[in-house]
Amino acid sequence: PGGVSVPDRVPLVEMRGISKRFGAVQALQDVHLTLAPGEVLGLVGDNSAGKSTLMKILAGALQPDGGQIFFRGEPVRLASPREARDLGIAMVYQDFALAENMDVAQNIFLGRWPGWFVVNRRAMDAAARAVLDELGIEMPSLRQPVALLSGGRKQAVAIARAYAASPQVLIMDEPTANLSQAAAQQVMGMVRTLKAKGVSVIIINHRIEEVFDVSDRIMVLKHGRNVGTRVTAQTHIDEIMALILRGEAAS
Repeated sequence: PGGVSVPDRVPLVEMRGISKRFGAVQALQDVHLTLAPGEVLGLVGDNSAGKSTLMKILAGALQPDGGQIFFRGEPVRLASPREARDLGIAMVYQDFALAENMDVAQNIFLGRWPGWFVVNRRAMDAAARAVLDELGIEMPSLRQPVALLSGGRKQAVAIARAYAASPQVLIMDEPTANLSQAAAQQVMGMVRTLKAKGVSVIIINHRIEEVFDVSDRIMVLKHGRNVGTRVTAQTHIDEIMALILRGEAAS
């Protein structure tokens, strides 16, 4: 990783005191998060920690009960995913959220097909190929239905679609879940490419080794609380696992 520590300037994103309740369940309580420009932040914790809930709030898919979000130092209210995307925040969900009956290029520009009354298919294919090339993604055919792709290639299409909208922040929710080791390594390569292009990435991942491999900092949630944030180069897996399991650092 590039050696980014805690943000030393105005953070690109800051979430302060975020709380969220679902009925009797307190999913998040007074959570703080900062993200620097060009930083990769690993977000880890057990299955009930609140990771996806926190990221859905940042992506505009959920509204917090309390707390505030700042983008480049200015308070923002992200009332919908469209508002988040317009600001420059995109999220790749664990289920990919692809239109499986459509092909690769159609999915990359879903909702933004070039042309007025008739889709300019040549322009869309060229633009899709350019996005894939930028991310180092090999895709033999742009016209293949997404339903026929492997899990790794579906994940690549989902990341390419998010990147095509020129985000400043890209959130990935378990991007390597259910992928082979080879496909997972390709996804981690895309994370490095995004960082090199100046995109800030937040990656939720239960594969702790992958988080250490690509992140600048690691933030641990437990029972909806932030129990620790560490500079990746200054911690180790045993300490992060202790935070995940016990909410305290290893001695």
